[in-house]
Amino acid sequence: MDTIFALATARGKAGVSVIRLSGPAALQVAAELVGLLPEARRTAVRPVCDRAGELIDKAMVLRFDHGKSFTGEDVVEFQLHGSPAIVKRVLEVLGDVEGCRLAEPGEFTRRAMDNGVLDLSQVEGLADLIDAETEAQRRQAVRVFDGALGRVVEQWRADLVRAAALLEVTIDFVDEEVPVDVTPEVTSLVQGVQAQLEQEASSSFAAERIRDGFEVAIIGPPNIGKSTLLNALAGRDAAITSSIAGTTRDVIEVRMDLKGLPVTFLDTAGLRETEDEVESIGIARARDRAEKADLRIFLVDQEGGVPGLDPQKGDLVFQGKADLADIAYGVSGLTGFGVDKLVTKVTEELEGRASGASLAIRQRHREALQTAVGSLKNCLDELDRGVERTEIAAEELRSAIRSLESMIGLVDVESVLDEIFSSFCLGK
Repeated sequence: MDTIFALATARGKAGVSVIRLSGPAALQVAAELVGLLPEARRTAVRPVCDRAGELIDKAMVLRFDHGKSFTGEDVVEFQLHGSPAIVKRVLEVLGDVEGCRLAEPGEFTRRAMDNGVLDLSQVEGLADLIDAETEAQRRQAVRVFDGALGRVVEQWRADLVRAAALLEVTIDFVDEEVPVDVTPEVTSLVQGVQAQLEQEASSSFAAERIRDGFEVAIIGPPNIGKSTLLNALAGRDAAITSSIAGTTRDVIEVRMDLKGLPVTFLDTAGLRETEDEVESIGIARARDRAEKADLRIFLVDQEGGVPGLDPQKGDLVFQGKADLADIAYGVSGLTGFGVDKLVTKVTEELEGRASGASLAIRQRHREALQTAVGSLKNCLDELDRGVERTEIAAEELRSAIRSLESMIGLVDVESVLDEIFSSFCLGK
């Protein structure tokens, strides 16, 4: 494999810039620039020179030997002064070395997976960790990056491999009397894993919302104070407000951090019957987003209710424009009355949903879990049909195992690799 290099820190002027070098010739190439390398996992200040011997910078040099680095290969890092000119020159010098090239996006991480340092779920966890904007996202991503999903998948896999091995014994002795009936143990193992997979799949929706963010729609009749409330939540004029009903025509979004949870509040068009063609389009969009949202805040007047929509479990109902009356369960974006209470209610509801989040954080994971559950159900059905269906039951078990293995990158994942690694920067 080529020896690859890239800037591992952000571009532009900085206190320190790090250039990472990885591959079979990493130590040799680094030595050409700095002379004597430090011992493995030790740092040393060295002059960094071009191939003509001209000094480029003095840098902190860090060395990792094969098998003990992020990529699993020999790795050298140059911690340079953060001048764009210095970085550019060092990259030019490295690019002139035969067999040494600029890394592709995510190539360092891909080599870590290819060399067994990370499994695919850990790679996805690392991508989410880099993108994390809130504390809940960070906590969830770091669990997956630490290998929690891989460990639980391996336990499920081990139980199913045990069950498959027991069935294989039955198949091998098909013409003889098997001394022990293995069906009860196989059934127990399969049912146990199936229950865990179903729980994990159902909880994956909450995990996915933590990763991508919850959506909370503010809905109600026209001129009830929805846009004013959104502006109060955002702390700025995100939406146009007016005493004229029907001012909001499109969905306005404001992203916020509620106790570590990523939440996007949606200001929607007022819901009413109208003959205005443009307003009708806005109302249709409002209904659609409200139905798809994770949570809805109903702002109602004294008569209550929202045309065409009913609160679902967990939704919140507040009387709007509470500045105009003394209302215990009301809210006013204009005066701030009830806003803290509303935010607390939204946070409590979403925290409750997030508390049951699983380790399966992507749709790909959920689909693999659901496929495995289907295979395990088929396996149990085949076992119920008698010993002559044992081979089919065993094949269903193998299918379930392959589905689980795909979650951590052991099989059938080539189609998703390019998409995953393309989201990484060059130095990762």
